[in-house]
Amino acid sequence: MSDEREERLKRLEALRAKGVDPFGARFDGATAAGELVSRFGELENKAVTAAGRVTGMRSFGKAVFLDLRDWTGKVQVHAKKDKLGEAAWGVFENVHVGDLCAFGGLLGKSKTGEITIFAERFTLLTKAVRPLPEKWHGVTDPEVRYRQRYLDLISNPEVLKKFVQRTRILSLMRRFLDDRGYVEVETPMMHSIPGGAAARPFVTHHNALDMKLFLRIALEIPLKKLLVGGLEKVYEIGRVFRNEGVDTQHNPEFTLMELYHAYGDLRTMMELVESLLVGLAKDVAGGTKLPFGEKTVDFTPPWPKKDFMDLLRSTGVDPTDLDACRRKLAERKVQLPPNAGKVEILDELFSEFVQPQLQDACFVVNQPIEMTPLCKELPDRPGFADRFEVYAAGFELSNAYSELNDPLEQRKRLLDQAGGDEMARAGKVDEDFLAALEHGMPPAGGIGIGIDRLIMVLTNSPSIREVILFPLMREH
Repeated sequence: MSDEREERLKRLEALRAKGVDPFGARFDGATAAGELVSRFGELENKAVTAAGRVTGMRSFGKAVFLDLRDWTGKVQVHAKKDKLGEAAWGVFENVHVGDLCAFGGLLGKSKTGEITIFAERFTLLTKAVRPLPEKWHGVTDPEVRYRQRYLDLISNPEVLKKFVQRTRILSLMRRFLDDRGYVEVETPMMHSIPGGAAARPFVTHHNALDMKLFLRIALEIPLKKLLVGGLEKVYEIGRVFRNEGVDTQHNPEFTLMELYHAYGDLRTMMELVESLLVGLAKDVAGGTKLPFGEKTVDFTPPWPKKDFMDLLRSTGVDPTDLDACRRKLAERKVQLPPNAGKVEILDELFSEFVQPQLQDACFVVNQPIEMTPLCKELPDRPGFADRFEVYAAGFELSNAYSELNDPLEQRKRLLDQAGGDEMARAGKVDEDFLAALEHGMPPAGGIGIGIDRLIMVLTNSPSIREVILFPLMREH
């Protein structure tokens, strides 16, 4: 046990001996610190109350200046024995940095001009038993920041602000969609057959039913079943799980928004995502040109449309020559699986050579249909999908289709993807989804937006771990 923690435990017992509960109770009537500062002109010389965490103390004998911080900001407090009174001062003497307290008094300015509460009342709300780590101000160690996010939020106010901003972004997104008549729903997180994306699922087991289940890798399949059922404009914002690697753009659990619009198509989704993201950029970042690291991401509409195959040709290879593509990837020492086919090769070529160059918001269109088994084929360009992906800051933000609603073609593609009829007999194809399509799904546009990556761009965050409160970490 550290010496300081031992000292705090002694103070805690001393408080109890005085009849003071060191873990407090409900406290009403506090004004946010940020509001005290912003409204100082009208609140000066008036009685105010603030509550928060003590993040700094400067003692001058029988007077103490301290910093009191809540989630809106910081205000200085001047505590003096003759103002608080003997009893309250006896409790106050047991306060450490990290404790949660409330102070009431007149709002004014100190001799140095800092906005200050000149305390006349004091309440201990929670005694912090464990001290904040040494050099806790502005914690930078990623191990501490991500593993003990509460310390990160305490020591880095800009991080706390970013996560409040994340909540605001989601609220604005919901308001935008709700105003356009979309209905938000919730669908299961555990599926008997993982579908809607090409990804490795997490496997679990339901004991009571003795069933093997998978955490969902996408939201698509149940939402399309709802289209069949008559929910014509439907969306979900939820967590999805993919049993894959961790890097600056990937976390095994992340937040996805998927939306489906009956009687729409890819053009419907283009207008929607461009309007949504431009509006968010203006509201959150103040404009359509956003700083991202040392560069700028331009969301100014209209966004250009860039052909997938033309982008691959810009790398200096013919994307129809898969051997040439393999050689190009070998130059970067990209390891392909021995049985890698067209989809894997073109995807790796795009990810390695094209994607990092897509800095400003754009639509990448006309991908080969093999890459998109749930998408309609372009009627005037056989072999290519009526699909787009939105790229900005060098990574994918969104993926959208004119949805395939032909149940016979959908069955053929799912069987091809799964490996043939024997996979259907083994239960690897979602027969209930195919049955739903056979009951008639309207023509539709559909879209998925990676919420975490979008928030990375909107808040100038270089890593997905900066915008997920509790990213996955290795065990100690």
